[in-house]
Amino acid sequence: MLPLDSLQKELGSTEDIYLASRKVKELSVIDGRRAQNCIILLSKLKLSNEEIRQAILKMDEQEDLAKDMLEQLLKFIPEKSDVDLLEEHKHELERMARADRFLYEMSRIDHYQQRLQALFFKKKFQDRLTEAKPKVEAILLASRELTRSKRLKQMLEVVLAIGNFMNKGQRGGAYGFRVASLNKIADTKSSIDRNISLLHYLIMILEKHFPDILNMPSELQHLPEAAKVNLAELEKEVSNLRRGLRAVEVELEYQRRQVREPNDKFVPVMSDFITVSSFSFSELEDQLNEARDKFAKALMHFGEHDSKMQPDEFFGIFDTFLQSFSEARQDLEAMRRRKEEEERRARMEAMLKEQRERERWQRQRKVLASSTLEEGGEFDDLVSALRSGEVFDKDLSKLKRSRKRSGSQAPEATRERAINRLNY
Repeated sequence: MLPLDSLQKELGSTEDIYLASRKVKELSVIDGRRAQNCIILLSKLKLSNEEIRQAILKMDEQEDLAKDMLEQLLKFIPEKSDVDLLEEHKHELERMARADRFLYEMSRIDHYQQRLQALFFKKKFQDRLTEAKPKVEAILLASRELTRSKRLKQMLEVVLAIGNFMNKGQRGGAYGFRVASLNKIADTKSSIDRNISLLHYLIMILEKHFPDILNMPSELQHLPEAAKVNLAELEKEVSNLRRGLRAVEVELEYQRRQVREPNDKFVPVMSDFITVSSFSFSELEDQLNEARDKFAKALMHFGEHDSKMQPDEFFGIFDTFLQSFSEARQDLEAMRRRKEEEERRARMEAMLKEQRERERWQRQRKVLASSTLEEGGEFDDLVSALRSGEVFDKDLSKLKRSRKRSGSQAPEATRERAINRLNY
C-alpha cells in the first residue's frame, strides 16, 4: 500500500483533485474564448443573473447598468445555435458553467436583444443629440454670418481692387475671384522683404483707409466650429438616430401586444421616451434642413453654387484666412514694436553720446581754465616785481618757488598786486 504522500504525488494536490472534479461536473457548450470574455464582463458588473434580468425588465430604473456595460452586453447576445444547445441541456441547469447559465437565463427574456438595444439607445440618445445639435447650429449660423457680413464684403472688394491693380494690363478688370484663392494672398511675398506678404500690405491699407474692416472677425465667430463639420457624417448620424427611434417604436408596438410580467416596465418607460425624444429629434431635423438651405445660399452668394464643396472645406477657407489675417496683424504690431524699440534705443544712445561729449568738453574747459589761471598768476608776479624793482634784487625763479610753496599766501600776493596797480 502506497503512503499518503506518494498517493498525493500520483493524483496531485487536494485542490487539483477538487478542480478536476468541478470541471467534470460543469457543463459548457459555449465557445471557450467567448465564454471567458463573458465571465470577465460578469465579474465587472458584479450582479447576479437575476439582478441583471430584473434590471433589463425594469429598464434599469435603478441605474445598475452603465452605458459601457450595456454596450458590452450587446456583444453577448445568445445566438440561435447557442440557444438550441442550451435548450437541449436545460434539465442540467445546475451543471452549467457560469457563462452558459447566464446566456440561457437571458435567452428566456422575451425579445432580449430588442429590449437591450432599446435600453442602450435610450441611454445614449441625449448624448448623441447633444453632440449633433451644435454641429447643425454651426453650419446654420456660419452660413448666415458669411452672407450678412458687411465688413467681409468690403474687405473682398479691396482684395479685388488690389488684384486688378497688380494684374493691370494682363488679367485686370476681373469682376470677382474664387474663394479658394483667398488664402493665396498670404503666400504672395514681397520681392524686397520676404517677411512681408500681400496680406500684410492689405492690412496696412485697411488700417490707413478702412479701419472698421479690421473688426471683421467679430462678425464671423462661428466659422471655426463650422469648419470642423463633415456634413455627410452629420447626416449619417441623424439618419441613425431616426432608424433607432423607429426601431424602438416597432418594439413598443410588439410589447404592447404581449402579456407582461409584473416587473416589466418596457411599455410605460419607452412610451414616455418616444414622446419626448421624437419632439427633440424633429427639432434637430428641421434645423438640419434649414442649415442645408442656408449653406446652399452661402455657396451661391460667393459664386460657388456649381461646386461640390462641403461645409468643412468651404468654411475652412474663410477660417484659415481669418487665422492668417490675425497672425499678420500680430506680425505688423511686432514689427512696429521692434521699430519703436530700435528708435528708442537710438535716441538713448544719441543722448548718452551727447552727455559724454558734454562731460568731456567740461573737463577740458576746467583743465584749460586751471592752466590759464596759473599762467596769469606768474605774469602778475613778474609785473609786480618790475614795478617795485625787486626783479633787480631777487632771482625770478625764487618768486615762482615762493608762489608755489604756499597757497595761503596767494590771496596776500593778489592783494599786493592790486595795491601796486593802484599806486602805478
